[in-house]
Amino acid sequence: MMSGEELHKLLDHIPESDVPTTRKFLRSLVDPVELAIASAPADDEPETEEEIEAVRAALDDPEPDVPFEAIRGRVKG
Repeated sequence: MMSGEELHKLLDHIPESDVPTTRKFLRSLVDPVELAIASAPADDEPETEEEIEAVRAALDDPEPDVPFEAIRGRVKG
């Protein structure tokens, strides 16, 4: 099995003229959702106090998981 390090070495030896084709090929191998997330711009909007508090509360919650039945019940009404 090829390692990431080995792939990086191969990429370093691709001629500059073949980079666009290589990029297109490699992107075709990546999950489209994962690719969209990886290429999304960084969120540069500052967090509000309410958002900061919501994150604190979520991290402090000893049982953050919601049972599937509870989610399903909320969806059905």
